[in-house]
Order: sequence, then structure tokens, then C-alpha cells
Amino acid sequence: MSIKRFFAVLVLILAAPVQAGVDIQHWQTPEGARVFFVESHELPILDISVDFRAGSARDPVDKSGLARLTHALLDQGAGGLSDTEIAHRLADVGAVLGGNFDRDRAGVTLRTLSSMAEKTAALDTLVRVLQQPDFPLAVMQRERRRLISSIREAEADPGTVAEKAFYRALYADHPYARDENGVPGNLEKLTRNDVSAFYRAHYGAPNAVISLIGAISRSEAEAIATRLAEGLPAAASLADLPLPVAATASTVRFAHPSTQSHVLMGAVGVARSDPDYFPLFVGNYALGGGGFDSRLMREVRDKRGFAYSAYSYFLPMLQAGPFQLGLQTKLEQTDEAMEVARSTLQQFIAEGPSEAELVQAKANLTGGFPLRIDSNKKILEYLAVIGFYNLPLDYLETWTDKVNAVDTAAVRQAFARHLDPERLVTVVVGAEGAR
Repeated sequence: MSIKRFFAVLVLILAAPVQAGVDIQHWQTPEGARVFFVESHELPILDISVDFRAGSARDPVDKSGLARLTHALLDQGAGGLSDTEIAHRLADVGAVLGGNFDRDRAGVTLRTLSSMAEKTAALDTLVRVLQQPDFPLAVMQRERRRLISSIREAEADPGTVAEKAFYRALYADHPYARDENGVPGNLEKLTRNDVSAFYRAHYGAPNAVISLIGAISRSEAEAIATRLAEGLPAAASLADLPLPVAATASTVRFAHPSTQSHVLMGAVGVARSDPDYFPLFVGNYALGGGGFDSRLMREVRDKRGFAYSAYSYFLPMLQAGPFQLGLQTKLEQTDEAMEVARSTLQQFIAEGPSEAELVQAKANLTGGFPLRIDSNKKILEYLAVIGFYNLPLDYLETWTDKVNAVDTAAVRQAFARHLDPERLVTVVVGAEGAR
């Protein structure tokens, strides 16, 4: 299969019509991997995602960066194939191997044509990557140097400095406080045995969610899922992460030679399973998630010109993820901008959105929902989220109804339950930050 033909197929994917509904089938392999499948024959494509509870929150305290390094090495030598041979095998059949990594998840994705020869070759490579990573020592040393270099380079970015400081201030000793990429000093001490042991403990079937969408039958999906799961390490199901403790109010300032102040404030928010998810999600659109439609933008940018943009969001995770409000502003007006943002948040928590703000938020969210599932790739991402966070199978079918069911009272009550304006953590990074 030529690369030219493969890209021609991608053009068809981008032009594919919005799917009217998403019928999600679910089962579990004998090894304990949970499988989520959507049969779709509109295009000759198969997309697969395999996610594990192997994000940076699983790093041992003194080995920060181990999870990231392990994930980075999966496709850098497997089953006797070098990283170059893996890349060539995939390119020869027009397949694309990808991945994702955050504090909760470490995942591998595959996009392949669904024709037998190409699909078989691509799946053979995916199986090797997931089940037989070689972790070559020379490649490990190379990837470690690359990772350390990227961490040190990021230290020059005030936004990255603020983000890392924010998580440390918010989560203290909780695993969510650890940097996703790790710490150079810890990375330098990691051994190949550390990587192999982490892989064997975290990449087992009981910790895996396999998501599939494409032009295959249910029986073929079952066969593929079984093949992917049966050769994974015999790892036990991992225990849940500890519950985060709400942080006490604090303001941390870091001096940095940036031309603007980077301000982040927030609190420990909610887990993805929290029943207040939709009132918080819809309400936050009115507060700071709706761009130029949001209250923060009106107060901070439009009325006072303190910043080009201001935003807020909840990031629900397996355990309570952060609520974050952020802006960048001129050094000399940092404190004024912070006060406006803080008072805007306080008023929103106390009073909730206006009826007009809520109507606009719901209209924009539900109006844009079809675009969230207008391609197989986007649906695959939702399948992985639904599986990993144990959301109901009708999540996509009922999403619009749940958004429309939110009223101003529900938003006000949900924000009051989860955000205390007297317990906000604030991080300021800038040339005036050390004052």
C-alpha cells in the first residue's frame, strides 16, 4: 500500500459526514482487559487505543520520570525489531503508531487500513510493542538524554514554570504533584531494570482499556482484543490513588525574566466520576471556559484591558483533578489583574451564572457537540475516556440532554460545594514575582 493511497484515505476521513449515533459495545477479555468497540464501515480504517493506569502519578517517589521514560521506550525496540525497523514496517503499510501520556494514563494508539494484509502487518507490530518491548540500553540512554534536555529547555518557559509550581502547591505530597516528565536528577539514576519492572507491574491486562472503532465485525474485534490482552505481563490490578487533600490558601511568587506575569490560581476540583461534573462543566463555560463569551474575559480583558485572555477550567481525573484560572498580564498591573480575577470568581461562586449566561453556554456547547464526534479519531478518544474513567456506555447519547438539564441553581450549588474562595492557591511567575 502506497503512502499516496493512505493519505488519499485520510482526505476521505476528514470529509466524512457527522455520525448520527454511536453504538458502543463492551466486553472483557479472559485476562481482565476491558474492551470498548464501535463498528463503523463508512471508511476502510481501523483505529485502536490501548490505555493503562501507568501515568506519572504511578512514579515511585524517588524515581520521578520512570513512567514517562517507560512509555517513551515502548516503540523504540520490541520483539527483536529496532526502532527503525518498527517505523519502516508501519510506513510500508501506511499505518500510524501514536501515544498519549498524562498523570493518570499511558496509552498507545494505532491507525491502519482495514484491508487484511495491511491490518495484519500493523497489528503484528502493535502486539510486539505492547507485549515485547526490549528496552535497549543504548536507546534508553538516548531517550533519557532527550527527556532531560526537554525538561531543562522548558524551564526557560514561564508558563511551564508556573504550571509545575501550581501542581506542587496544590497537591503537596499527593502523586498528582509530580511532574509528568520527571526530575532530571531522578531520571539520571534510573536503570533498565527499573524500566522493565515498571512495565511488568503496570502494563497488565487488568489495568488495560482497549478501544476499537472501524471497519471490522464484532467477532474480529473480539479476536483482536484477545490477542492484544493475552500476551501482556501478568500484572495485578493496581490500587486506586489516594484521595487528594484540599490545599490551604497560599500565594507563591517566582522571579523569572519574562516580559509578563503568568498568574495561575485554583483549588483541588473533582474526579471524573463526580455527579457534579455537568453543572461544573456548563457553569465553567460561562465563567472562563467560553473564550470571548465568558465572564472572566469580559471583566479582565474587555472592561479593564488587563490581559489579552483569561480562562478557567476543571480537569477531572481518576481522583480530584485541579480547577485552574489563568491569565498573563503586564508586570506593573499584576496585583490589580489578580484582584479582578479573584473577585470575579468569588462573585460567580456566590451567585452563579445569570440566566442569559447559562442559556448562551448551553447553546454553544450543544451546538458544537456534533463536531466532537465527527471523525473516527475523535470517537476513539471518547471510547478511551469512557472506558478508562468508567463512564456509562450511553455517555455520548445522553451528553446533550445532560447539558440542557443544567440550571443556574445546579451550577451555583455545585461551585459552592467544590470551590472555597478563601482556600485558593495562587502562583505568580514574572520579573516582579519575587516581590
